[in-house]
Amino acid sequence: MKTSKRILILMAIALFQQGLVKAQWTGKREKPAHPIEVKFGAITKPNRTDPAMAAFRNYGLGQFIHWGLYAIPGNEWNGVSARSGAPASEWIRKWEGPTVPENWIETYDNLYKQFNPKNFDAKQWAKRAKEMGAKYVIFTTKHHDGFCLWPSKYSDYTIANSPYKKDIVKQVVDAYTEEGIDVFLYFSVEEWNNKDYVKNIPKTPDEIARFDRFLKYTRNQLLELQTNYPKIKGFWFDGTWDPSWINAYAFTYNLEKELRNKNPNLIIGSRFRNDEYESRHFDSNGVLLGDYEQGWERKMPADMELLGGNDWDCVMTIPPNGWGYIKNTDGMYLKTTNDIIDLLMKSRAMNGNFVLNFGPDQDGNMSKHENELITALGKWTNANAEAIYEVKNFPLESKYGYYTLSKTDPTSLFLTVINRPVDGILRLAFPRNAKLVPASAALLDHQRDLLLKKANIGLDRDTNTYFDIIVPENLKTKRAFVIKIKLNTPTISENKLMDAKI
Repeated sequence: MKTSKRILILMAIALFQQGLVKAQWTGKREKPAHPIEVKFGAITKPNRTDPAMAAFRNYGLGQFIHWGLYAIPGNEWNGVSARSGAPASEWIRKWEGPTVPENWIETYDNLYKQFNPKNFDAKQWAKRAKEMGAKYVIFTTKHHDGFCLWPSKYSDYTIANSPYKKDIVKQVVDAYTEEGIDVFLYFSVEEWNNKDYVKNIPKTPDEIARFDRFLKYTRNQLLELQTNYPKIKGFWFDGTWDPSWINAYAFTYNLEKELRNKNPNLIIGSRFRNDEYESRHFDSNGVLLGDYEQGWERKMPADMELLGGNDWDCVMTIPPNGWGYIKNTDGMYLKTTNDIIDLLMKSRAMNGNFVLNFGPDQDGNMSKHENELITALGKWTNANAEAIYEVKNFPLESKYGYYTLSKTDPTSLFLTVINRPVDGILRLAFPRNAKLVPASAALLDHQRDLLLKKANIGLDRDTNTYFDIIVPENLKTKRAFVIKIKLNTPTISENKLMDAKI
């Protein structure tokens, strides 16, 4: 290719990528007008239909667990809080500024000598996760600090050299699998304390040699995790944004192929790698890189159209930010059970999964608030399971909450009521030409039939027909509630009714 032509193509790609980065999580995604050849693009086809991805779409609710050395400081040290302008709890090693303790990096990197979680019980965690209604868990094997919660033979900075010594990853994988909960392993590529890690594109012979060693090390650890824990369903990658990793697109492309060859059913999100034009999550033609959109971190899609049919999940913290343990949450808003139900059902209404994060303390204990959430959320998910699992999007919106439609019975529609009307009347709008319309309604939790009646209000040129569901005045609840609506063919063809003339 002539140099001038290549420059023009690269300029066009850069402009496209700039627009995509700004829009991909917040606005309409525009694909380039003229697709280009991408050699290091997607490896798997969009919308896989194998049993592993079918299970992923039905998970509904998941659990994320961020745990590591950062649980020891808990976002503070010797009574000095890192909350004032410092990173989130799991980023505390990056503490900078006037309040940072003396020799902080050295102090942090030696915390492994104190890591001995006396109350850690993977089986109890798994039982509680099952009680909550979680169908999969994402567990941190290694965060950006580089400390491994499994005894990796490729590093000395592991659980094997802590006072605890035992393989934590194995205990988690075994315990959750035994409870019927699928396991995904979180893995950070970036390692702050690794002398071979290079942040920017390697230039000197020394940098090139170091980063080459780091890439081989990363490959070895990922293959090690796959070999040690063959029951896992997938990887959740992090720390893949530095120029050095982005520039290693050929290596990461081949590494993904190697991981998939080892397990063809492996599920990998869109955050792992990029194409040769530095486009992350999506290649330079707008094609998803991975099996599902992994960019919905503490954010939600505005609507289904934005997703373009891609699978996705939303991972969410309980505090406003901070994934690891925080000793002092005074003054922080902690999400309530009602908040979580709202986010869960919003995700399900758009064919996504919702993953709630937990940050155990240094001894392996969940916080009082986390335990209360598990109990309360578990009661709700157990009572309303039909509306959460094995469901999909229903192409209507409701001002009262969220619709989900059963995959196994297309005549079973669920409305999760978040906003209860003051008059107790839920007025549902269906298109006049709808093939199926509400025929009966009942409270899912109580299996209590509700009064349903037609309520066409006679607006000129209205394309909808209306159905009123009467919520009993004596229904006392502090939570969202779900109404199961049975659909049937209309008894009257509404679109044939003649409008009055004036």
